[in-house]
Amino acid sequence: MRSNVGGEADQGNPRNADARAQAEESDGQGRRILINLPQGQKYKSNEISTAKYNLFTFIPKFLFEQFRRYANIFFLCIGLLQQIPGVSPTGKYVTIVPLFVILTITAVKEMVEDIKRHKADSKVNHTKVKVLTSAGDWIHKKWMEVCVGDILNIENSSFFPADLILLASSEPQGMCYIETANLDGETNLKIRSGLVCTSELTDPKNLARLTGQVEAEQPNRSLYEFAGNIVLSGEQAVPVSATQMLLRGARLRNTNWVHGLVVYTGHESKLLMNSTKAPLKRSTVDIVTNYQIIFLFVILVCLSLISAIGNLVKGNNGEDHEFYIKADSNLNNGFGWQFITFFILYNNLIPISLQVTLEIVKFIQAYYMNWDEAMHYIDPEMGVDSYALARTSNLNEELGQIKYVFSDKTGTLTRNVMEYKKCSVAGVMYDPEREFGKQLGHKDLVDNLKQGTNSPEMISDFLTLLTVCHTVIPEQGEDGVTRYNAASPDEKALVEGAEKYDYRFVARRPESVTIKTCAGKMETYQVLNVIEFTSTRKRMSIVVKTPSGEIKLYIKGADSVILERLGQNREQREHYDTTLNHLEEFAKCGLRTLCLGVATIPLAQYEEWNRRWVVASTAINDREEQIDEVATSLETNLTLIGATAIEDKLQDQVPETIEKLLEANIHVWMLTGDKQETAINIAKSCRLHRDNSDLFIINSRSPEEAREEIQEQLKELKKDGLVGKSNDITLVTDGKSLNYTLLPDMRKDFIDLCTSCRAVVCCRVSPIQKADMVELVKEHTGAITLSIGDGANDVAMIQKAAVGVGISGNEGLQAANSADFAIAQFRFLSRLLFVHGAWNYSRISKVILYSFYKNITLYIIELWFAIYNYWSGQVIYERWTIGMYNLFFTSAPPVALGLFDRTCTAATREEYPSLYHSTQKSEFFNHREFWKWIANSIVHSVLLFWLPQMAMYFGVSWESGQTDGYLVLGNTVYTLVVVTTCLKAGIEMDAWTWFSHGSIWGSIALWFLFLVIYSHIWPSAKFVASNMAGMSEILLSSPVFWFCLLLVPTVTLLADVAFRAIKTTVFTTETDKIRIAEVMNKEVAVYVEGGRRPISETSRLLRNVRKRFRKNKQRQEEQATMEMDVRHGYAFSQEEAGAVSQGEYIRRYDTTRPRSTCTMPRVSGGSSPQSSHSLPPATRSLSAHTHIPGRIV
Repeated sequence: MRSNVGGEADQGNPRNADARAQAEESDGQGRRILINLPQGQKYKSNEISTAKYNLFTFIPKFLFEQFRRYANIFFLCIGLLQQIPGVSPTGKYVTIVPLFVILTITAVKEMVEDIKRHKADSKVNHTKVKVLTSAGDWIHKKWMEVCVGDILNIENSSFFPADLILLASSEPQGMCYIETANLDGETNLKIRSGLVCTSELTDPKNLARLTGQVEAEQPNRSLYEFAGNIVLSGEQAVPVSATQMLLRGARLRNTNWVHGLVVYTGHESKLLMNSTKAPLKRSTVDIVTNYQIIFLFVILVCLSLISAIGNLVKGNNGEDHEFYIKADSNLNNGFGWQFITFFILYNNLIPISLQVTLEIVKFIQAYYMNWDEAMHYIDPEMGVDSYALARTSNLNEELGQIKYVFSDKTGTLTRNVMEYKKCSVAGVMYDPEREFGKQLGHKDLVDNLKQGTNSPEMISDFLTLLTVCHTVIPEQGEDGVTRYNAASPDEKALVEGAEKYDYRFVARRPESVTIKTCAGKMETYQVLNVIEFTSTRKRMSIVVKTPSGEIKLYIKGADSVILERLGQNREQREHYDTTLNHLEEFAKCGLRTLCLGVATIPLAQYEEWNRRWVVASTAINDREEQIDEVATSLETNLTLIGATAIEDKLQDQVPETIEKLLEANIHVWMLTGDKQETAINIAKSCRLHRDNSDLFIINSRSPEEAREEIQEQLKELKKDGLVGKSNDITLVTDGKSLNYTLLPDMRKDFIDLCTSCRAVVCCRVSPIQKADMVELVKEHTGAITLSIGDGANDVAMIQKAAVGVGISGNEGLQAANSADFAIAQFRFLSRLLFVHGAWNYSRISKVILYSFYKNITLYIIELWFAIYNYWSGQVIYERWTIGMYNLFFTSAPPVALGLFDRTCTAATREEYPSLYHSTQKSEFFNHREFWKWIANSIVHSVLLFWLPQMAMYFGVSWESGQTDGYLVLGNTVYTLVVVTTCLKAGIEMDAWTWFSHGSIWGSIALWFLFLVIYSHIWPSAKFVASNMAGMSEILLSSPVFWFCLLLVPTVTLLADVAFRAIKTTVFTTETDKIRIAEVMNKEVAVYVEGGRRPISETSRLLRNVRKRFRKNKQRQEEQATMEMDVRHGYAFSQEEAGAVSQGEYIRRYDTTRPRSTCTMPRVSGGSSPQSSHSLPPATRSLSAHTHIPGRIV
């Protein structure tokens, strides 16, 4: 087993010399990795962690997080002050012990949640991979045991465990397909290619004998760049680029196996360097509560000062009260000590029980989400059985206040599955699902071809184009079924679509393709030239020689580039208008469209053109420009065949979910690494961008251009006073433009523009740019944000947002493991927010406000009592009952509010997203609501103290000879407080359940039961107060007590009941109307006021958007072209400027020969003169990572 640390060796050992050289190199700018030798230095482990804590950091991090809450700091100080002898009027342990219990419970909850993260990390770290031994054998190792310098064998459909350099593969010349959706969100497969010097090392024995070193740059976060060299023993250095890199998080596809050398491991891999540390998130409600505790602390200090001053004044007025205040001469009676005494006496104004109640309520709320069957996803075909998962309960209420949703595209909104749906050929639409117009199915097209109706020649060209013009590779499986491997999912869908018409792509050779027609006839087309697809060209062409000897050019691409290249003859443009109408119909269905054309080329014209093509392909200077010029000269005088429509299948109910989010005034932004056309197409199909919405595109090439574009559009919006409003505009930008728009001097204008749009689409963005966009919105708007994604490339933005939601989908579990909540489908987001989020927010709000209310109501009475007890600090209540108040007698009502209260049913909230507005605006929990409850509690305390005090003003005596004292008054007041606060909870409840009834009436009954028992256990139990003996008989036999019990709560709560009734009947909110309708079993829809209303400024804004482009004719043309493509649904996924050019790629394969599994035949030095990007012999040695297309022999 190789180690990362070189062992002791002889000074003359060459391996030791290599290790010393490696150590010296590490001090420079890069790292040197030895091949099949022990490394000279220690690199980072491949073990990863997404957890918040570990064994050593738990205590400091946990305490830091807990004592960020001012309440915990306050209670710690109170607990310490109570340890001073003779100062505390309430005992030593009444605060410190509950605080310890609270922190223990919270610590256990945090440990349980973090253990789940550790288990998920452990599952990843313990995944097995094949590692090469020095003996040339493959052994299985855990991912966490993989080291820099190891050579790995990765099998098909497996994820790469680290960043690797591709050495060899099962494909010709070391090629392989990889899926990077987990990194950049792109749906198309990408091709990577090994170096010529290593691509033949397919035998592990030969691979184990390989020696040399790799020179690599230091770890960095750039996903698309890599610079290094590989130096094999006795050979010159060969450059290594991103073409050979296999990054952690990507997955091997359509390739049996690859061999790779580990370069970066663990948190030094590019994927994890694009991630951020797991943050310690706090909810907005928690932050606001912190400020409210500060307010209460100030009030507490003021009350303590007032009481201490009162004590000082009374003590210095010459009156002698020593006969009933038995002062202990050993106690400190100075002003400072009196202040501390009152400070401790009034400390319960800040409820210590609040933290315990919130932890219990949030913990159970989390399980409500975990157990929700409506968010339970089962897919028997994929073997998925997944519930929602709340990975933390600290952010439950944040779900009810979301203003911005940032969503990934691939795997989150889409399934990453392309399916051929329909077509238009020769002006006839073949759509088996068409609702309006003549409905023709796939079988009708074949019948027309066989019967010679509806332009059979054009139908034949259409089917030939589908099966010939592509870069797909067919592969015969062991079961005899042909499967297609493709870098482009669109091309694969088109080839599979041809099978619906019984046209099959059978075989590919370096110079030809063979197809099988619907008549069962095998036809072979000689491939003469391939003109590649690029995002600039927006088209792909192939020149073939047909079986009949004709030379034809088949072309597919965006309608904007195909239609302008049509010939002027009537036959060539005959179906122009009809095809355009069909394209718009396809686009309205959210389908990806391509236009198809064909041209017949005379032999003489082709030979002359091909000579220019070879010259352009071998040009040293401006090769790409020359190739494009020559290609364009051939792609003219086309005949329009028709169009195809492919569905990029969305997740279930994605359009409906996004519509609900928009109706709830939630801004939805799509952040994806995919191409711009694809992103816009998906935005249309998921109803994020509507047909009548304006489209504003920022594709800047410089900071100056970006600033001009942003300021020009902002100027138009400011004229109309529309900045910051939700205008019916979709803003589209790309990652390159974000490099400029996120600069400090442009951030403010850019975010102003973004927040003035209904939707924002950012494409070709890196993981860090996704996180930067989330940070930008949080920083400038202060809104509560939510990020949702399914891949490792989404982790950064998930962790940056206030709430992170992971999709536990097909792209691995790293996003779900790093998120605060995990759901199986995007559609569950609406229920998570509108039902659980809204309920959690309103419930938590009531729990906090009610907890403040009930504590202030009880403990502010100590202040009123101090007026009558000579400001001595005497407690009106018995000490044990003080501790029992929050523990038993008022603990159940806030739990009932936190778990069972609701305004509307779940079905109503999902059906009417506009109900989310009230929680989104934080109407239930803010400073205004806080002070209303505080004022209410003070008024209640005044009535609850002075009404019974006045009732007992003249004194009461009993037949037993006992008279009323301060404890009789205290227990009477205590009883009234318990009854009143419990009934107050009932008034605030919008939904009554059996638990609600039990919590209110049970709490009141529990107090009376406790009073009876507690009054009869002295002197049997010495620890209780002796002056409580017989207290129940004294109270329960007093008419004054019963009079107060009936009168005082009624008078106290009368104003609350009246306020509630007026608010519900006169100032009725939409939520109140719906709640009443539900109770009365009436139709709910008539009470719904509706969601957001679109602004009727569309045409004027569209003029403003377009007016900006008049200054630049080229940009005006680009915008017009883009709008046309969007209107007609154009989108196409294909890797550009990849490791292997498209023309070179298809010439590497001969699928009629069996694929080698051990060794690979050499590639001939000659290249086909018709290949699209062949290099002259003089150039080959200069480009070590570029392979010359040629026939495999």
